[in-house]
Amino acid sequence: MAETGASPLPPTPPAHSLSRAEHFIWLTARVLEQRRFAYHFLGGGADAVETALAAYRNEDEGYGHALEPDLRGPVSQPLHTGHALRVLDSIGRCGGQRVERVCRYLTSVSTADGALPAIHPSQRGYPTAPFVPIVDDPPSELLATGPVVGLLHRNEVWHAWLFRATDFCWQAVDSLEKSHPYEIEAAVVFLDSAPDRPRAEATADRLGRLVREHRLAALDPEHLESFPVAPGYAPGEHHFPHDYAKTPESLARAWFTDEEMTRSLDHLADEQEEDGGWPIRWRQWAPSTALECRPMVTIEALRTLRAYGRSIG
Repeated sequence: MAETGASPLPPTPPAHSLSRAEHFIWLTARVLEQRRFAYHFLGGGADAVETALAAYRNEDEGYGHALEPDLRGPVSQPLHTGHALRVLDSIGRCGGQRVERVCRYLTSVSTADGALPAIHPSQRGYPTAPFVPIVDDPPSELLATGPVVGLLHRNEVWHAWLFRATDFCWQAVDSLEKSHPYEIEAAVVFLDSAPDRPRAEATADRLGRLVREHRLAALDPEHLESFPVAPGYAPGEHHFPHDYAKTPESLARAWFTDEEMTRSLDHLADEQEEDGGWPIRWRQWAPSTALECRPMVTIEALRTLRAYGRSIG
């Protein structure tokens, strides 16, 4: 074979989680996820993460450009912007003028009751996951609003937008009688940082009973047939205790026994694939979105395992 002058890829590293995941990240991830991985696991700096994230920011101070890979195109969207806040929170930068500007964007796209739609109609015309409906007058969604409100409270951000949005979240969470895993996860992010702690704890206790009653968490990964997948979800799109309680400090941790959580974390660790990355469980609709999502899922899997004191190699 002719010499090309290019260095060959290093050999696949040995079979322990972090080195295999690092190989996967450098091979497949976007610059943002490469820098996030470096920050969380290799001693990288927060400035590099924030610089990469800024490439997704628009003039309206929202975020777009497929930051959340299932929504393509340049336009700002609440789901992109919520993702950006999660990144900023994870590096300790969810505050100051940058978040004040984000709150102005959130105000501009809020519904009549002051909350966020999942998808703003400006997405129409750009490639979008077929399971994400676009309507002209979208309703308020706990799925979009809860995580944003929770992260802003967690970082002690105070903005006029937060007052009505917080009221919406309380009303939405209190009215949940039937739900699905992603909505419950959004509620947990809100409750974990809601300022009224006694109310949050009581509400979380009720949601935990709902999750168990409706079998929304797969408590035994070896017998998944006993736990139905939520309507509209992809085959095999189960949710596990670690999906709800991403850290031991989460209110959702009390929903599960030590044995159930151990099985869940064992299953999460065992999901690492031969290439070093973790799989995505939701419906795949385009090759590029699956490729972009797997590094994101891989970083979160490693962060969850580390939060519970699991060795990651």
